[in-house]
Amino acid sequence: MSPHIKRWITGIIAVPILFSVILYGSEGLFAGFITLIILGAVFEYNRMMFNEESSWEKWEGLAVALLLPVAAFSGDFRIILAVIAFFVIGVFILFLLRINIHTLDTSPLCRIVLGIMYIPFMLSHFILMRKTDDGIVWIFLILVVAFSGDIAAFYIGRIMGKKKLLPVVSPGKTVEGTIALFMGCVLGCVVFRYVFYPTLPVIHAVIIGLLGGILGQLGDLSESMIKRASGVKDSGSFLIGHGGLLDRLDCLIFIAPFVYYYKLFIIA
Repeated sequence: MSPHIKRWITGIIAVPILFSVILYGSEGLFAGFITLIILGAVFEYNRMMFNEESSWEKWEGLAVALLLPVAAFSGDFRIILAVIAFFVIGVFILFLLRINIHTLDTSPLCRIVLGIMYIPFMLSHFILMRKTDDGIVWIFLILVVAFSGDIAAFYIGRIMGKKKLLPVVSPGKTVEGTIALFMGCVLGCVVFRYVFYPTLPVIHAVIIGLLGGILGQLGDLSESMIKRASGVKDSGSFLIGHGGLLDRLDCLIFIAPFVYYYKLFIIA
């Protein structure tokens, strides 16, 4: 079976589950769903960034990956900041307790802090968005930014892509595919606005689509950079035909916080 067909089969199975949780699930169910996704993504990150002997770092990362979504579900930014602050303090203390003359290397410490800020903190914005007015519609708008651009880039890039965008990081991405991605994001957001959210001014739909597309592409490249530095092609194999969870979440990691704060500071 070709990878292309596998991608479509996985999408046909996963998309209805995702949409059902967003549309019909309670805030608690949705938060639990996002928490499971975060835990899976952190597990993949840990496998790429730490060796088999770094069990402490892996468990610390998974623990905070559970606490941050719970803090986000509370909706209290003071709790979120407290979790982050005490996490940083805690990992430093635990690192000091484990250190010896043979392990005087702070790179594991840097990798665990990066991992928590990169995955649980950023993706917890989905939970925060769900708690806002029209939160469900905005979550779908985030997905439209990500998926419309991804589809446009994938097909146009395959047909017309010639000039490599950043081959050292992601050999498959092209300038032509990236331009198609930006256009697809804007078009997707405008169509979504007219069909599902007519109260959103068109200019905001265009801005969200364009800036969201740019940030999504940068998020994709950032995850590719992590994979290249770790010497792996895919973050995992959980999603058949798509690679790992991080391979599908890469653009959403940057898009979700952007759209949340755009809504919070510009729209509201």
